[in-house]
Amino acid sequence: MIEIPESYTIAKQVNQTVKGKTISYVKANQSPHAFAWYFGNPEDYNDLLSGKTVGLSSPVSGLIEIEIEDCRLVFGDGAAVRYYDDLKKVPKKHQLYVEFDDSTAIVCTVQMYGGMWAFRDGEFKNLYYLGAKEKPSPLSEKFDKEYFRSLRTEDTKKLSAKAFLATQQRIPGLGNGVLQDILYLSGIHPKRKMFDISDEEYDRLFESIKDTLRKMADLGGRDTEKDLFGNPGGYKTYLSKKTLMTPCVKCGHELHKESFMGGTIYYCEYCQVL
Repeated sequence: MIEIPESYTIAKQVNQTVKGKTISYVKANQSPHAFAWYFGNPEDYNDLLSGKTVGLSSPVSGLIEIEIEDCRLVFGDGAAVRYYDDLKKVPKKHQLYVEFDDSTAIVCTVQMYGGMWAFRDGEFKNLYYLGAKEKPSPLSEKFDKEYFRSLRTEDTKKLSAKAFLATQQRIPGLGNGVLQDILYLSGIHPKRKMFDISDEEYDRLFESIKDTLRKMADLGGRDTEKDLFGNPGGYKTYLSKKTLMTPCVKCGHELHKESFMGGTIYYCEYCQVL
C-alpha cells in the first residue's frame, strides 16, 4: 500500500520519467474492479487527458498527485503504479493505462482497492484528498513538536496508540504499515492507551515519526512495498511480514503478530510493554 514513504518515492520517480511528456492515449477501467475508484465516468478520461503535457508530480501524504495542465491525476494508497518503457510488457489486465507520445506508459492495477482520480483542478471534493493537502506532512518542517502536541486532546485519551496514529486522518498517509516501526522504535505497544503514554514518551513518539518516515522516504520506501519500476524499497523493516520469524533485533526474543482494529499488528512484548 502507498503510504508517506512510497508516495514520496514514486512522485519523485514520475518526475524523472514522464514530466514534460505528452499523453497520447488513456484507457480507464479496461478490467473492471469492484473496488477501483474513479472520479466521474472513467470512459471520459481519454478525452480529458489526451494531448496534454505532464507537469510536476507531488506526494500528498499517502497520495500521488500529477499535474496535467488544467487537470490532475491522483493515485490512492491501494493503486500499484508502474512505468513501462516497453509496451509489450504491459499487463493485459489493468485499471488505468496512460500512454505517452514516446511509446512509454504508466499503468495502474488494483488488487484489494485503490483510487485513480482524473479531474480538472478544483473539481475533486474528496475529503481524504482535501485533508491530505491541508495538513502538514511529517516530512515537512511544519510538522513540528508543537503541531504534534496539538493532536493530543481529551478526545484521544482513550484511543490506542495505533488508533491515534492511523485513524480519523489525524496524520494523513501514516497508516498501519509504517506505524509498526514507528511504535517499535519509540518503545510503545500499539495497544497502549494514549492516557497511559507520558509526555516524555509522546515526545519520543514524535521523534520516531519524523526520523523513521524520513529514513523510509530517503531509502526509496519500505522493503515490503514496490516503487514505480516494481523494485522493493531500500528501507529494511523491523516489524513486518518479512521479519515475523526473526528475533527482535533489540532483545533477541520472539516477535509477535496478531489482529487488531481490522488489521495486523507486529510487536515485541519485551521492548513494547503493554
